Amino acid sequence: MTDLFDMTGKTVLITGGSRGLGRAMAQGFAEKGADIAIVSRKADACEAAAAEIAKLGVRTFAYGCHIGRWDEIEPMFEAVWNNFGKVDVLINNAGMSPLYPSLGEVSERMFDSVVGVNFKGPFRLGAIAGERMMKAGGGSMINISSTASINPSPGTAPYSGAKAALNALTQCFAAAFHPKVRVNTIIVGPFATDVAEHWPDPPDPARPGLTKSGRRVGLPREIVTTALYLAADASAYVNGAAIKVDGGGWGMGRAAEEAAVA
Repeated sequence: MTDLFDMTGKTVLITGGSRGLGRAMAQGFAEKGADIAIVSRKADACEAAAAEIAKLGVRTFAYGCHIGRWDEIEPMFEAVWNNFGKVDVLINNAGMSPLYPSLGEVSERMFDSVVGVNFKGPFRLGAIAGERMMKAGGGSMINISSTASINPSPGTAPYSGAKAALNALTQCFAAAFHPKVRVNTIIVGPFATDVAEHWPDPPDPARPGLTKSGRRVGLPREIVTTALYLAADASAYVNGAAIKVDGGGWGMGRAAEEAAVA
C-alpha cells in the first residue's frame, strides 16, 4: 500500500518550531522525509534545532522571526521560499499566553502581544502563504489552536479570544483558498512541554504522560500523527476541519488547564 503519510520532497514551515509541540512536529515530519524550515523568535534556538534535524538526512533552514510583528513576516516567508523553492505545508504553531493576576491587571501591551502572536501573525502569514501556494498548485495549512478557544476561563481571556479568532480564520482561509490549499485546525489540550513545568500539577519525569498527581497529559510526539494526517494526501478531502487532540479533556483541574495553554 502507498504510504499516505510519506512527506518525501515536501517542504514544511513550522512557526514556534524550535521547542515544544513545534519541535516535535519538525522531528516527525523530517522522519517522514520532509525538508523543514524552523522559525521562532530566537534565531540561535532555530539553528540548533535545524542542525539536529538535519542529521536525519533532510534539508533544513532556520530563521529568527517574531510572528507578532507584521513587517517581519513577509521577509521571513520569502527567505524560506527562496531557500527551498516552495512551501508545501505551513504550520502556524507559535503561541503565547502569559499568566496575569486579574482581568483588570491585563495591560494593553500584554493583550496586544497575545493577540499578535496567536492571531495577527497567523493571519498575515497564512494570507501570504495561501496565495503563494495557490499560484504554485496547492498545499496544506494547519493552525494550532487550543481547547481554551472552546472552553474559555477568566485566566485565559485574551488567549481564548485570540485562539477562537484563529478557529474562525481557518474557515475563512479554507473557503478562500479552496480547493487547491487545504486549511485545518488542531485544537490541542494540555501537553507535557517545557511550559508544563510551571503548572500547579506538573508532569512527572518518572511517569511520561502523567502529572505528579496522576492526571493524563499529552506527550509532544502525540501531536505528530494528527499533523501528518492533515498535511499529507491521507486527508485529501479534509478542509476547514477542527480536530481536538486533548485526550478527551478529562481529569485536568481548572488551574492546570489555565497554566497549560501557553
